[in-house]
Amino acid sequence: MSDTIKKVVLAYSGGLDTSVILRWLQDTYHCEVVTFTADLGQGGELEPARQKAEAMGVREIHVEDLRETFVKDYVFPMFRANAVYEGTYLLGTAIARPLIAKRQIEIAVATGADAVAHGATGKGNDQVRFELGYLALKPDIRIIAPWREWDLTSRTRLIEYAEKHQIPVPRDKRGEPPFSQDANLLHISSEGKALEDPWQEPDYDHVLSRMVTPMAAPDRPTEITIDFERGDPVAIDGKTLSPATLLARLNELGGANGVGALDLVENRFVGMKSRGVYETPGGTILLHARRAMESLTLDRGAMHLKDELMPRYAELIYNGFWFSPERAMLQAAIDTASEPVRGTVRLKLYKGNVIVTGRRSPGSLYDEAMVTFEEDSVYDQRDAAGFIRLNALRLRLLARRDRGDE
Repeated sequence: MSDTIKKVVLAYSGGLDTSVILRWLQDTYHCEVVTFTADLGQGGELEPARQKAEAMGVREIHVEDLRETFVKDYVFPMFRANAVYEGTYLLGTAIARPLIAKRQIEIAVATGADAVAHGATGKGNDQVRFELGYLALKPDIRIIAPWREWDLTSRTRLIEYAEKHQIPVPRDKRGEPPFSQDANLLHISSEGKALEDPWQEPDYDHVLSRMVTPMAAPDRPTEITIDFERGDPVAIDGKTLSPATLLARLNELGGANGVGALDLVENRFVGMKSRGVYETPGGTILLHARRAMESLTLDRGAMHLKDELMPRYAELIYNGFWFSPERAMLQAAIDTASEPVRGTVRLKLYKGNVIVTGRRSPGSLYDEAMVTFEEDSVYDQRDAAGFIRLNALRLRLLARRDRGDE
C-alpha cells in the first residue's frame, strides 16, 4: 500500500480531525501530503491552518480565498432554481462540496499528485459529494477516506493519536463536544451529540452563532430593498455589491432579526435520517425575494415548470451530482428562465419573518388595467364563458358516460 501512492492532496481545515488525518497519511502511506484549505466564508483566520501544516512538515500548502467564486458560480446558480431539499433545507453544506472537490483535483493535476483525501465520515453525505466530484473531474484519481480505513473509531482514540504524535489538541476537544459545526458563507450546520435526539429542543443560545433567536430580535422591523438582474441579486438598498459581499450583508441583516434558523430531520443519501440545526439568514431572505421577483416577471408556464423541476434539481445537489449532465441540463433551462427576472423587491425583516411589501420590474407581466375590479376596456368578461365550457368539455363527457346517458 505504501508504494502505490506518492503524493496526495488533502482537504485540510487545520482542525483536530484533518490534522490527525495529515499525520496518519504520512505514517500509513509514506507519501507526500499537499494541503488545500479553502476560505468559503466560514469565519476565522486561515493562517493558523498554514502554520500547522508547515509545523507538520508539509512543503506544498494551498490556502485560497474562494468566497466570490463560491457565491457567484455555485450559490447564485443554485438559487436561480429556488432549490430547497425536502421542503425546507437550502443546501448550504451540499453546495460547497463541488467547489472544494474541483480545486482539489486542479491542485492534484498541477502538483502531480496521484491521490486526494477528505475528512468526511463513512456515515454522511459529504463522502459521496466529494468523491462523485473527484471522479467526475478525474476518473483515474485515487481516493483516500481515512474514516473508512483507520481504527481511530472514537474521539478518545483520536485525541490519544494526536497526543502521541504531538499534534496540538484544542482544549474544547478534550471533552465530548456538544455538537459539531460546518460553516460557509451560505450557512452554518450544527449536528450530533446534544442534537441527536429529535424530541430534545435545541439550546439555541449555545447553538446559534450567526444569528439571534426570533424572540431576542428587535421589536422594530428592518426594511430593505434587493435589486435583481437576470435572476441574481446585485444590490441592497440601491448599493451595488459583489456576490460574496451581498450575501454577507444579507447574513448580517437576517441574523440581527432572527431570520433563517431551521431545526430539521432530513433523509441522507446514504439511507439514514439525521437531525440538525441550520442557520441560513441571508439565503432565507434571498429565497423570499427571488420568488417575489419571479412572481412579477415569469410567465405562468415557465414559473410552474420551474417549480416542478426544482425538487429534482435540489436532490441532485444534495446527493452530490453537481457535475452530472442532468444537473447541467436543468441549469441551462433554469438560467434561460431567469433572464427576465430583474427589478426591485422591498422586504421587512421582523422576528424571524421575511415579509415582502412590494415589488417592481421594467419587465413586469402584471397589467393593472387587466386585473382591476373597476371598469376597464381591455378585457371582455363574456370571453370567460367559452373558455370555461371548453375546459369543462371532457368533464361533461365523463359525466354523461358514467351516468349512462345516450
